[in-house]
Amino acid sequence: MLARMGLSLDTGVCFPQLPELGVFAKAVPNLTIILNHLGGLTRVGPYGNRDDEVLATWRNGIAAVAACPNVNLKLGGIGMPRLGFDWYNRPKPIGSEGLATSMAPLMTYCIEQFGPGRCMFESNFPVDKVSFSHHVLFNAFKQYSKGYSASERAALFHDTAARAYRISDL
Repeated sequence: MLARMGLSLDTGVCFPQLPELGVFAKAVPNLTIILNHLGGLTRVGPYGNRDDEVLATWRNGIAAVAACPNVNLKLGGIGMPRLGFDWYNRPKPIGSEGLATSMAPLMTYCIEQFGPGRCMFESNFPVDKVSFSHHVLFNAFKQYSKGYSASERAALFHDTAARAYRISDL
């Protein structure tokens, strides 16, 4: 129904569900799907202290979903404690440089799989505020993306979101 109406689907899953999302995306190729929060990576609770297994499963799931051209990925939500970083517990908040360095392996893998044309930086505030400020995150995105071309950065910061959400500049 969403595809017939020209609408998109924003979705959040837990990373073990990524292959199922891939199957769904292939079944409705005319539906634009926006996958939130780095594909639901979780590194706490039952997934805590199991990075080798968890990250391999997440990477495989991201690759499966990236194979579907109708799926776009939001690069954000990284400040949520469920991602397994300790930023919310630190006596001194993490700065933009440290955040850019810490998030680089996850962001780089996602962008390598989807390409900048299907990825968009995401602000997940106020939820991420437990770990860092919006200014720190936005500056970390800028620092992290310095190595990308101007058109790739435009995609990450604006163009992918404008296309996926059918937003035209007035």
